[in-house]
Amino acid sequence: MLRSSWTSGPAAGIDGPVLVAVTAFQADTARDLPGIFRSGLTLRRAWPRLDGAVGMWLWARPLERRCGSVSIWQGEQDLRGFVAWPAHVAIVRRYRGRGRLTSLTWQAARCDLAAIWAEARPHLSGEGDPAGGH
Repeated sequence: MLRSSWTSGPAAGIDGPVLVAVTAFQADTARDLPGIFRSGLTLRRAWPRLDGAVGMWLWARPLERRCGSVSIWQGEQDLRGFVAWPAHVAIVRRYRGRGRLTSLTWQAARCDLAAIWAEARPHLSGEGDPAGGH
């Protein structure tokens, strides 16, 4: 698995509960994967300016045609703002119908990056049940 370095958002350093969001996109064809991942990199560059963003990692399993993100937010409203952000909506529309997107969220008692990554990792391989959540 490939994983980006941690990208901090403006809410980095939060002390207390956070919302974790895990997304996984399974591309139907390998030719779509580079564009999908590049789109994620584009969104990542804006992370330091996104309201309520604590931080995020991008990840990819190229041989499995899977990629996505593990992002941490101050709360549900911040995540909803990102999901509705026009740049994000445009990417979702561009790749709709070219694979399967799964996601899950959960509340973490604190922003322990190692613990959050460990909890997210099974869902990145497709072994977890992203649709089931926590």
